Amino acid sequence: MTKQDSPLEFPCHFPIKVMGATDSPFKETVINIVRSHIPALADSHINERPSSNNKYLSLTLTVHVETREQLDNIYRELHACGHVLMSL
Repeated sequence: MTKQDSPLEFPCHFPIKVMGATDSPFKETVINIVRSHIPALADSHINERPSSNNKYLSLTLTVHVETREQLDNIYRELHACGHVLMSL
């Protein structure tokens, strides 16, 4: 995909959705990963939602990204993390 094929225009605000187990250090790990790329991520831009049986936790982190490369790097690191079951 070329830069012209991307539906996103940078810089932009982008919601990153991530799921993991509630009983792991999932939440802290994800926040640390994202903040390593976006240090200014405010707590107010992090929303969490537990599953109905409280076994899983879904996080939505709305980030301000400057470039496609920055966003891709966040997703690469999240996908490599053992605590992350899924990221969108």
